[in-house]
Amino acid sequence: MSARPSVARLFGPGLLVPVLAAALVMGGCGETVIDYQKAQEALQASLERSLHRKVASASCPSGEKVEPGREFECAVRFSDGRRMVATLRIRNADADVSVVNLRPQ
Repeated sequence: MSARPSVARLFGPGLLVPVLAAALVMGGCGETVIDYQKAQEALQASLERSLHRKVASASCPSGEKVEPGREFECAVRFSDGRRMVATLRIRNADADVSVVNLRPQ
């Protein structure tokens, strides 16, 4: 039996897991938004590293404004077909984000 850490242990209430400094891009009307493609890539790599499970894909929404404290959700599909939803919180104006929750879809 594998000694992989459980999702609950890694992403329990109040636990912030730093994921990335998502690149900033200028959206319409001059607002700064998260580069969703880079966020997806970094989320996938972070989950694979922390959970030791292959992630088939991660899908984050486009157009998320960079506002510290703001949260958004990304869909995650593992290679075994399991689907989860990751909640990411924007930590600062540099668009550093952390996974604050990971739950079944």
